[in-house]
Formats: sequence, structure tokens, C-alpha cells
Amino acid sequence: MLEQHYLTTLFEPKSVAVIGASDRENAVGNVIFKNILASGYKGRLYAINPKHETVQGQQAYKSIEEIGARVEMAVIATRPQTVPQIIEQCGRSGVRNVIIITAGFSESGHIGAALERKTLEIARSYNVRILGPNCLGIIRPDLGLNATFARMTANAGNLALVSQSGAMCSAVLDWAKSNQVGFSSVISLGMTADVDFGEILDYLIYDNRTHYILMYVEGIRNARRFMSALRSAARIKPIILLKAGRHEAGSMAAATHSGMAAVSDTVFDAAVRRAGVVRVQNVGQLFYAAKALASKFRPQGNRLAIITNGGGPGAMAADRAGDLGIPLAQLSNETMAALNKSLPTNWSHSNPIDIAGDATPERYRETILTVTQDPGVDSTLVMLSPQAMTEPMEVAKAIVEISDKTNRSIICCWMGEDQVREGRKFLEDSGIPAFRMPETAIELFHHISKYYRNQKLLLQTPEPTRQHGRPEAEGAKMLIEALLAERRKVLSEMESKAILRAFRVPVAQTMVARTATEALLLAEQIGFPVAMKVDSPDLPHKSDAGGVRLNIMNAPAVRNAYHDIIDTVQKRRPDAKINGVSIEPFLSRPNGRELMIGVFRDPIFGPVITFGAGGFDVEIFSDRSVALPPLNKFLAKDLIDSTRASKILDQFHNMPPVDREALKEVLLCISEMVCELPWIMEMDLNPLIVDENGAIAADARIVIDHAGGASGDRYAHMSIYPYPVHLIQEWQMNDGKVVTIRPIRPEDADMEQEFVKAMSDESRYYRFMDTLRELTQTMLVRFTQIDYDREMALVATMTDDDGKESQIGVARYVGNPDGESVEFALAVGDDWQKCGVGRKLMTALIDCARQKGYRAVVGDVLSTNAKMFRLMTSLGFSIHPHPDDTAVKRVVKPLTG
Repeated sequence: MLEQHYLTTLFEPKSVAVIGASDRENAVGNVIFKNILASGYKGRLYAINPKHETVQGQQAYKSIEEIGARVEMAVIATRPQTVPQIIEQCGRSGVRNVIIITAGFSESGHIGAALERKTLEIARSYNVRILGPNCLGIIRPDLGLNATFARMTANAGNLALVSQSGAMCSAVLDWAKSNQVGFSSVISLGMTADVDFGEILDYLIYDNRTHYILMYVEGIRNARRFMSALRSAARIKPIILLKAGRHEAGSMAAATHSGMAAVSDTVFDAAVRRAGVVRVQNVGQLFYAAKALASKFRPQGNRLAIITNGGGPGAMAADRAGDLGIPLAQLSNETMAALNKSLPTNWSHSNPIDIAGDATPERYRETILTVTQDPGVDSTLVMLSPQAMTEPMEVAKAIVEISDKTNRSIICCWMGEDQVREGRKFLEDSGIPAFRMPETAIELFHHISKYYRNQKLLLQTPEPTRQHGRPEAEGAKMLIEALLAERRKVLSEMESKAILRAFRVPVAQTMVARTATEALLLAEQIGFPVAMKVDSPDLPHKSDAGGVRLNIMNAPAVRNAYHDIIDTVQKRRPDAKINGVSIEPFLSRPNGRELMIGVFRDPIFGPVITFGAGGFDVEIFSDRSVALPPLNKFLAKDLIDSTRASKILDQFHNMPPVDREALKEVLLCISEMVCELPWIMEMDLNPLIVDENGAIAADARIVIDHAGGASGDRYAHMSIYPYPVHLIQEWQMNDGKVVTIRPIRPEDADMEQEFVKAMSDESRYYRFMDTLRELTQTMLVRFTQIDYDREMALVATMTDDDGKESQIGVARYVGNPDGESVEFALAVGDDWQKCGVGRKLMTALIDCARQKGYRAVVGDVLSTNAKMFRLMTSLGFSIHPHPDDTAVKRVVKPLTG
């Protein structure tokens, strides 16, 4: 079943009214109305202007209420002060979609912001959706609709352009015209006061005309919706994204223009990588990336071989690869031997592979075949500069022939113009990306190889939390609530370590002494040597205040250190509150590497986990990588490997490699902690000491706040929805067997496949309305790797005496495009039917949909499936004829009222 998306009438309107349509030359309303007339719009078009009988030869109406017919979309191009009243008129007239072209709202200051709030309040009271304000409008070439004030229109194509900047839309349209690039949609969002990126992406997922999505982003309002929609869309359609504000000046300019808070570029980059998106740096790269994704170019790694007939161009390509961190492939001994045999003696004997200026098509062919067979090469850049002996077209033909035979990706750079134009076009027409300049080719390779790597990140769904139901984790929540009740936000080191210990993070035992005598007793209890640190909520960096003493070996030294710490800190920081001095074991690990794990709360994307070098080096080297939780082992490994510090974790000088599994485990525990404790605003583990025997946090600091936990949704603080452990339940059947009902996980793929294979032909046909015998790989990924925020799949499983889990049923829903209902599917293994499994699964699934705020659960059932109809009727579903298929009936259960 595919209901109409709730934004369909905004982007596919059968009738349009332009409010502010005008005969005045160069007025915005004049240009918009003229563009719609000129583009051959197939629907009904109305001009609204209270001062004229006609506009541009068309009848004009004084207000939208005078039309007397249904209008699906209105475009407003009048003064900002008039907009609230016009929105009210639209609401009374049944208009459900409005594009506000007008500027002068929240981007212009307090008065404009108040006007925007009033406009939105009126719109919501009438269920009117708003695109804008301060936007260019929309173009739908296939409908002949150009509802913008741009001076050019768009050719029809399969690219959707979604941009917060109208000026960027105009620039891209101008670029596309001269490059023969066509669009399915051009959508200018403007201030995103109402309809935002998330909803636009939701619509484009279902738009069959759109194969690729190009985005220009300045700011984000709703990170959860943005990430959820971005991840869902990127699973189905490649997304290429350009964001302004990579540096502070650009970020502030973008924030001023969009009226939204500036987004940290580092955090934004981590978010889009996790969403499986290509991020580019300029408009040209935006389209090159789109063309490449539409071609045969599918790099599976980033180890690049460069083949060139000129040393200079090869060096330029290698330099740019170095700039971007692209590793040049190390050619194997076998490859080197083969090249020595086939190439002239003066070839470069390294990568880049310079095959000399007199290279023939046959020399190119043999070299490419040899290099693409090397297991250490993921992709090959073939470069050609026109020289006296060069045959650009013949070389291009050879490359096309080879590309059909190899599974390695090939990209080309045909430098020059007149002599190579024909060959370059032949390559492009054959689906092989070809460029004029080596830097452009390398940048394209960088972006597309990152895209396929990011797609792997997209598929990562964290394992269920190990802390579910553990009393220690519940105790951590109680401790935080007690501290907040005392109006405290900065936790002491001892309190911070208690929270961490509850989530199984290994920490050094810490106790606080308030006198020198207490310090002596605690040191004797812990055992020498000890470390001593000032305990103060006002000193995040204790060393800077002179508040740390290490490797203290005996009792007299403890007494002296206590007094020395107190005196030094009081002199350096007389304003600091001192609770005492903490005593802990001095961690003497000769092979230990000092690292740092941190957490901070981004105002847009919520909790962010950071990792990098620790100790005193943390602020000197600024070596850190960031990731959005929740994490799994793959994502934790990626976070570690993204830093320079990762290099010292392997065998380093005389030190053995560290226990990386222990380090990943700490990251997973921190990830679970920030998922389950929404009050955490900041956290630092510095240093975290890691060696061959494990990891332990020597120092810790946590900052909390009420605001983090102020929501009924336990994961409202997260931009990526974690595995919903709270939905796990156990159920005992009448015969005593215990069934676990839980959300599905990616690692359930084999279990899901076995479940489908074991179903009878009849049961499979009733479930899939098809004769398939097993799930395709694509179906398996789609069924097991889900976004828990927008869909749900609950599996019923049983565990045998050997601990093996098997699936006996599954119920799932996906959101319908109308945004208000979900479509369900249910399957129960043949041996487990009539045991109550289907009823239990559906009851749990209906509860999930209700908690998410959906208004109805619907499904399509084959008319011959009597058992399903009996179950659905008993669950309160009503049965209706299907609007399109007499072999199917539709069942509906309202969730409201």
C-alpha cells in the first residue's frame, strides 16, 4: 500500500495561486507569475491582486477567498506585515500548502521573529504547511511548474536540488544549463520555519522521478528528523551534500543568513558520514559527484594507482592525493615484475606509474590490465596528456574495453582540450568519469570512495545495551537525580568515577581526604605509591592550578603533599572551592599510552563522543576525532583509526601493541552511558591509560544539567535513535516455553533468512504475496538494518538448551507517506501458529505505533487468508475493500479516540 505523501500537493499541485501577482516589471510577484505562465504549467493558475482586474492578461482576484474553487498551493510575494492575514485567508479557504517568498522574518531581528511566530501560529491552527519564508520557490520541470523568481528554469532530469539558499539555487541552475544537467525538483527552503530538510527528504524518497539528491545546507533545526530522514533516504538514493560554514567566518555568515544557530563543522561532518552521504566542497564537485554515482565508478577502497604518460601530471595527482590523505597503492612484487617486463626501462618503477610520453594504446592496455589485477590496488586513475605519439581516442576505447572485464574502478584524466575532447566524451558516454585536470579527478575519487565507506557506516546499528535492567545503571541515575536536587552540576572525581563504574568503565579507585590525617589513612588503605589531586568543582585542569602530585611513596610524603597542594591551589586560585584532596593508586604502566575520551553536548546534534591523544598532549596536538553515539565495535574502531594517536597504539619503539579490544570496550560503555543518561552535558576521561593488559581511567570529570533529561522520550537527546532496549519483553506460553520479543538487530540477518526459508509455501505467499523462497540480500539488509525512530520490527525468538536463538515470528511496521499511519506485516512460523505468538507480536507492535503518535495501523491481506482476518478482527481491525486490487482486502485499526 502506498498512501499519498502529505507534501504531495505542495510539490505536485493541481492548482496554484500567486498572491502578489503583478504587472509591475521586475517585481517578485511579476516574475513568479510570468515564470509559471511561461513554463507551461498544466494545472489551474490564479492571480491574486486586490488593485487590478487582470494581471498579465489573466483574471485577477482581490483575495484567495474570492476564487470559489479549491487551491492546493499558494505562493505569497507580498510585504511581510501582510503575511499573517493572508495565511488566515488561505486557511479559511482550505489551502493546505503555502510558499512564502517574502523576506523580513526571524532573519531580520526581534520584530521579524515575532511576525514569524504569529504566522506559524495561524498556519498551525488551520493545518497549513509553509515552505520558507525568504525562499526562491520551487521548480518541477515535469509538471511545467516554475514557481520561483529565478531568471532561468531547469531542464527535466533525475536530480533533486534542495537548498537553503535561493542564490545558490540560481547559481546551480545557471551552471546546470550550460552543462546539460536536468532536475526532477528544485526546492528552495529558505528559513525552514515549518517544512524542513527532514520532511523534504521524506517526500523525495517516494518521488519516482528523483534518483539522486543534491543538498545545500546552512543550518539544521531538528537534528533527529534530519538524521533519520537523511539515513533513510541515503539507503535508497545517493545524497551529495554541500554545506557552508566550514570555518568560523563562513559559519557565522551562514547562521546570519539562515537565522539558525551555527553548526560545528566537525560535528556536522561526523553526522553526514554516519548517514552515508557524500560531502563536497563546491558546486562543481556537487555535480561531478552526482555524475560519478550515476556511472560505473564504484571504488571499494581508497588505495589508488596512477598511470600516466607524463611525469609532471602524475606528480600533481600524487600531491593532491597526499593533501587529501589518499594512500597511493603499494605495488606487489608480481606487479612490479610484470611492469618491468612490458614497459620501457625508463618507466618510473613506482606509483605513479609513468609509462613515458610515447605510450601507445597497447602499452596503456597492458599496464592497466596488470595494475588492476594487483590485490593491493582498489582503483586506478589513468592520465593522458596529448603528445606527438598519443592516440587519445584509441586509448579511451581500450579503457572502456578493460572496464567491462575488471571489477576495479577506473577514473580518467584527459588533459587538454581539442586533441582529447572526443576521447574524453567517449569515456563519459561509456560511464567512466573523465576530467580535464588531475586535481579534479583526485578530489572526485576522494569524495566517491568516502561515499562508499560512509555507506558502511550507515549500515552500522549498535548492539543492545549491556546495562539494561542492571541495578548499577539504575543507581547512577539515582545519584545524578540526587545531585541535581542539590543544585549541583559539576561532579567530583569520586562521583564521576562512580557513574563510570556503574557502566563498567574501568577506573582507578578514588577517595577524598579532608585533612592530612585522613590522607595518611586512605593512602595506607589503598597502598603505595599513590597519586594525590585537589578535589574542586572549579578546577577542570588540576595541574594548571598546581593541584597534582604523583608517585608518592610513603606516609611523610603524603602529609607534605597534602599541605603543599592546598597551599599552592589557594595561592594560584583563591576563588576556587576546595573540598579536599583525592587519593588514588599511582598507575605505573611503563607501556601505557595516555589517551582521552570526552563527551560534549552539541546544541544541534546532542551528545558527541571525542577520542584522541591524552595527558598533557591533548591541547598541544589537537588530535581528536568525533562521532555521534550510539556506537558499536565497527564505529568505535573507525573513531580510533581516524586519529594520529592510533599509530602509537600498535607496536611503538620497544612497547608492545595495546589491547585495542579493551579500548573499544571503554568507548562502547561511554556510548551506552550517554544514551541512558540524558543529563550528561560534558565528560572527560583524561588520561585514559591503555597498554597490553587493558585500559583504566586515571582521572574523570562529569558535568550534568536538568535540561538534558527534560523529556518524556528517553532518547530525545539523541540525534540517532539507539537500540530500544525498553521494548524487550519475555512471555511465557501456555506450555511453559519462554518467548523473547525484542526489536530486530542487524546480526539477526541469518536467523531472519532461516525463518523465511522454513516457512511453508502458503505462509510465504500470504506474507509476501509472491512465490519467493528466500530473501534477497537487499531485502535482508532492509529488513534487519532499520531506523528505530521511523519504523519497527519485533521478532519473537526462543533459545534452545545449547544457547542458540531461533526466530518463530516477526511483526513490523513502516511509516506511510501520509505521516499519520503505519503499514504492518506479520509472519509466524508454521509450527507456532495458533499459539498466541501473532497476537502477542501485534499487540506489542500496536503499542509501539501508539507511543510514536501514529493515528492508525493499516495492512493489506490476501482475501483468502482467513486466519489473518480472524486475528485482525479480534484485535479491533476493520476490514475494507482494497481500492486497487480485488484479490486483497485492507484492514485498519484507528489508534485515536
